[in-house]
Amino acid sequence: MPALEPPPSAPRTLSPRALYQDVAERLRQQIFARELEPGSWIDELKLCAEYGISRTPLREALKVLAVEGLVTMKLRRGAYVTEMSREDVAEVYHLLALLESDAAGEVARHASAAQLAALQALHDRLVKQQRHRDAFFAANERFHVALLEAAGNRWRQQIVADLRKVMKLNRHHSLFKRGRIAESLAEHHQLMQALHARDSKAARRLMKTHFENGLAAASSG
Repeated sequence: MPALEPPPSAPRTLSPRALYQDVAERLRQQIFARELEPGSWIDELKLCAEYGISRTPLREALKVLAVEGLVTMKLRRGAYVTEMSREDVAEVYHLLALLESDAAGEVARHASAAQLAALQALHDRLVKQQRHRDAFFAANERFHVALLEAAGNRWRQQIVADLRKVMKLNRHHSLFKRGRIAESLAEHHQLMQALHARDSKAARRLMKTHFENGLAAASSG
Protein backbone atom coordinates (compact mmCIF):
# COMPACT_ATOMS: atom_id res chain seq x y z
CA MET A 1 0.00 0.00 0.00
CA PRO A 2 1.54 3.37 -0.98
CA ALA A 3 2.43 5.82 1.77
CA LEU A 4 0.02 8.71 2.35
CA GLU A 5 1.01 12.10 1.01
CA PRO A 6 -0.21 15.51 2.15
CA PRO A 7 -2.75 17.21 -0.16
CA PRO A 8 -1.35 19.58 -2.83
CA SER A 9 -2.79 22.57 -0.98
CA ALA A 10 -0.76 21.86 2.19
CA PRO A 11 1.03 25.01 3.40
CA ARG A 12 4.06 22.89 4.31
CA THR A 13 5.24 19.68 2.75
CA LEU A 14 5.85 16.50 4.69
CA SER A 15 7.82 13.48 3.60
CA PRO A 16 5.65 10.84 1.89
CA ARG A 17 7.27 8.08 3.97
CA ALA A 18 5.36 7.13 7.11
CA LEU A 19 3.46 10.40 7.33
CA TYR A 20 2.43 9.87 10.96
CA GLN A 21 6.13 9.61 11.94
CA ASP A 22 6.87 12.97 10.32
CA VAL A 23 3.88 14.44 12.13
CA ALA A 24 5.06 12.91 15.43
CA GLU A 25 8.52 14.45 14.99
CA ARG A 26 7.08 17.89 14.20
CA LEU A 27 4.86 17.70 17.27
CA ARG A 28 7.78 16.47 19.36
CA GLN A 29 9.90 19.46 18.35
CA GLN A 30 7.05 21.90 19.02
CA ILE A 31 6.69 20.42 22.50
CA PHE A 32 10.43 20.64 23.18
CA ALA A 33 10.46 24.26 21.93
CA ARG A 34 7.53 25.07 24.27
CA GLU A 35 5.37 26.04 21.29
CA LEU A 36 3.02 23.51 22.86
CA GLU A 37 3.30 24.07 26.61
CA PRO A 38 3.15 21.29 29.23
CA GLY A 39 -0.43 20.92 30.40
CA SER A 40 -1.90 22.51 27.27
CA TRP A 41 -4.70 20.95 25.22
CA ILE A 42 -3.71 19.86 21.70
CA ASP A 43 -6.11 21.38 19.19
CA GLU A 44 -6.32 18.62 16.57
CA LEU A 45 -8.33 20.62 14.03
CA LYS A 46 -5.92 23.55 14.21
CA LEU A 47 -2.88 21.31 13.78
CA CYS A 48 -4.46 19.44 10.86
CA ALA A 49 -5.04 22.77 9.11
CA GLU A 50 -1.50 23.93 9.93
CA TYR A 51 0.10 20.71 8.67
CA GLY A 52 -2.29 20.23 5.76
CA ILE A 53 -3.22 16.68 6.76
CA SER A 54 -6.25 14.65 7.80
CA ARG A 55 -6.90 13.66 11.41
CA THR A 56 -5.83 10.03 10.87
CA PRO A 57 -2.03 10.60 10.70
CA LEU A 58 -2.28 13.19 13.48
CA ARG A 59 -4.04 10.73 15.79
CA GLU A 60 -1.48 8.04 14.95
CA ALA A 61 1.27 10.53 15.79
CA LEU A 62 -0.40 11.36 19.11
CA LYS A 63 -0.43 7.65 19.98
CA VAL A 64 3.34 7.54 19.38
CA LEU A 65 3.92 10.53 21.65
CA ALA A 66 1.60 9.06 24.28
CA VAL A 67 3.74 5.91 24.39
CA GLU A 68 6.82 8.14 24.81
CA GLY A 69 5.11 9.96 27.68
CA LEU A 70 5.12 13.35 25.95
CA VAL A 71 1.33 13.38 25.47
CA THR A 72 -1.43 12.33 27.85
CA MET A 73 -4.73 11.09 26.40
CA LYS A 74 -7.78 11.99 28.51
CA LEU A 75 -11.09 10.22 28.01
CA ARG A 76 -13.58 12.39 26.08
CA ARG A 77 -11.26 15.39 26.47
CA GLY A 78 -8.58 14.69 23.90
CA ALA A 79 -4.80 14.92 24.05
CA TYR A 80 -2.74 17.14 26.34
CA VAL A 81 0.97 17.83 26.53
CA THR A 82 2.18 15.95 29.60
CA GLU A 83 2.95 18.08 32.63
CA MET A 84 5.70 16.85 34.94
CA SER A 85 5.04 16.91 38.67
CA ARG A 86 7.93 17.05 41.12
CA GLU A 87 7.28 13.39 41.89
CA ASP A 88 7.51 12.58 38.17
CA VAL A 89 10.83 14.40 37.92
CA ALA A 90 12.22 12.59 40.98
CA GLU A 91 11.17 9.20 39.60
CA VAL A 92 12.76 9.84 36.19
CA TYR A 93 16.00 11.09 37.78
CA HIS A 94 16.06 7.95 39.92
CA LEU A 95 15.79 5.69 36.88
CA LEU A 96 18.37 7.67 34.92
CA ALA A 97 20.76 7.48 37.87
CA LEU A 98 20.43 3.69 37.99
CA LEU A 99 20.76 3.15 34.25
CA GLU A 100 23.54 5.63 33.53
CA SER A 101 25.61 4.78 36.59
CA ASP A 102 25.53 1.16 35.48
CA ALA A 103 26.59 2.28 31.99
CA ALA A 104 29.46 4.33 33.42
CA GLY A 105 30.72 1.27 35.27
CA GLU A 106 30.62 -0.77 32.07
CA VAL A 107 32.52 1.91 30.15
CA ALA A 108 35.23 2.03 32.81
CA ARG A 109 35.67 -1.73 32.53
CA HIS A 110 35.31 -2.35 28.81
CA ALA A 111 35.56 0.82 26.68
CA SER A 112 38.33 1.00 24.09
CA ALA A 113 40.96 3.71 24.12
CA ALA A 114 39.25 5.27 21.09
CA GLN A 115 35.90 5.39 22.90
CA LEU A 116 37.46 7.03 25.94
CA ALA A 117 39.20 9.55 23.68
CA ALA A 118 35.86 10.37 22.05
CA LEU A 119 34.26 10.90 25.46
CA GLN A 120 37.16 13.12 26.48
CA ALA A 121 36.69 15.20 23.33
CA LEU A 122 33.01 15.65 24.14
CA HIS A 123 33.88 16.65 27.70
CA ASP A 124 36.36 19.20 26.35
CA ARG A 125 33.58 20.59 24.13
CA LEU A 126 31.38 20.94 27.20
CA VAL A 127 34.04 23.07 28.85
CA LYS A 128 34.17 25.36 25.80
CA GLN A 129 30.38 25.75 25.70
CA GLN A 130 29.81 26.50 29.39
CA ARG A 131 28.93 30.16 28.74
CA HIS A 132 26.37 29.26 26.07
CA ARG A 133 23.52 27.45 27.78
CA ASP A 134 21.72 26.00 24.76
CA ALA A 135 24.98 24.76 23.22
CA PHE A 136 25.98 23.34 26.61
CA PHE A 137 22.66 21.45 26.86
CA ALA A 138 23.22 19.94 23.41
CA ALA A 139 26.84 19.00 24.13
CA ASN A 140 25.86 17.51 27.49
CA GLU A 141 23.23 15.32 25.83
CA ARG A 142 25.77 14.15 23.22
CA PHE A 143 28.19 13.20 26.00
CA HIS A 144 25.61 11.07 27.80
CA VAL A 145 24.46 9.43 24.56
CA ALA A 146 28.07 8.62 23.63
CA LEU A 147 28.70 7.09 27.06
CA LEU A 148 25.62 4.88 26.70
CA GLU A 149 26.72 3.83 23.21
CA ALA A 150 30.18 2.94 24.51
CA ALA A 151 28.58 0.84 27.26
CA GLY A 152 26.49 -1.11 24.76
CA ASN A 153 23.09 -2.67 25.56
CA ARG A 154 20.61 -1.21 23.08
CA TRP A 155 17.69 -1.79 25.45
CA ARG A 156 19.23 0.52 28.04
CA GLN A 157 19.91 3.09 25.32
CA GLN A 158 16.29 2.98 24.19
CA ILE A 159 14.90 3.34 27.72
CA VAL A 160 17.21 6.25 28.53
CA ALA A 161 16.36 7.98 25.24
CA ASP A 162 12.65 7.85 26.12
CA LEU A 163 13.29 9.07 29.66
CA ARG A 164 15.37 11.98 28.38
CA LYS A 165 12.54 13.00 26.04
CA VAL A 166 10.18 13.17 29.00
CA MET A 167 12.73 15.16 31.01
CA LYS A 168 12.56 17.91 28.39
CA LEU A 169 9.04 18.61 29.69
CA ASN A 170 10.47 19.59 33.08
CA ARG A 171 9.99 23.30 33.72
CA HIS A 172 12.75 23.29 36.36
CA HIS A 173 15.76 21.91 34.49
CA SER A 174 18.68 21.45 36.88
CA LEU A 175 21.05 23.41 34.65
CA PHE A 176 18.83 26.50 34.96
CA LYS A 177 20.03 26.95 38.54
CA ARG A 178 22.81 29.48 38.94
CA GLY A 179 26.16 27.76 39.35
CA ARG A 180 24.87 24.32 38.35
CA ILE A 181 26.70 24.29 35.00
CA ALA A 182 30.04 24.76 36.76
CA GLU A 183 29.15 22.05 39.27
CA SER A 184 28.08 19.70 36.48
CA LEU A 185 31.37 20.27 34.65
CA ALA A 186 33.34 19.44 37.79
CA GLU A 187 31.34 16.23 38.16
CA HIS A 188 31.99 15.33 34.52
CA HIS A 189 35.71 15.95 35.06
CA GLN A 190 35.79 13.57 38.04
CA LEU A 191 33.87 10.99 36.03
CA MET A 192 36.35 11.21 33.16
CA GLN A 193 39.22 10.69 35.61
CA ALA A 194 37.51 7.53 36.91
CA LEU A 195 36.89 6.26 33.37
CA HIS A 196 40.52 6.82 32.34
CA ALA A 197 41.63 5.07 35.54
CA ARG A 198 39.36 2.11 34.68
CA ASP A 199 37.79 2.49 38.12
CA SER A 200 34.34 0.99 37.59
CA LYS A 201 33.18 1.42 41.19
CA ALA A 202 34.12 5.11 41.27
CA ALA A 203 32.54 5.72 37.84
CA ARG A 204 29.24 4.23 39.02
CA ARG A 205 29.30 6.26 42.23
CA LEU A 206 30.19 9.53 40.48
CA MET A 207 27.49 9.17 37.85
CA LYS A 208 24.89 8.40 40.51
CA THR A 209 25.99 11.46 42.47
CA HIS A 210 25.82 13.53 39.27
CA PHE A 211 22.12 12.72 38.90
CA GLU A 212 21.39 13.15 42.60
CA ASN A 213 22.90 16.64 42.46
CA GLY A 214 20.95 17.37 39.29
CA LEU A 215 17.71 16.40 41.01
CA ALA A 216 18.54 18.56 44.03
CA ALA A 217 19.14 21.54 41.73
CA ALA A 218 15.93 20.90 39.77
CA SER A 219 13.91 20.53 42.95
CA SER A 220 15.15 23.86 44.28
CA GLY A 221 14.19 25.64 41.04
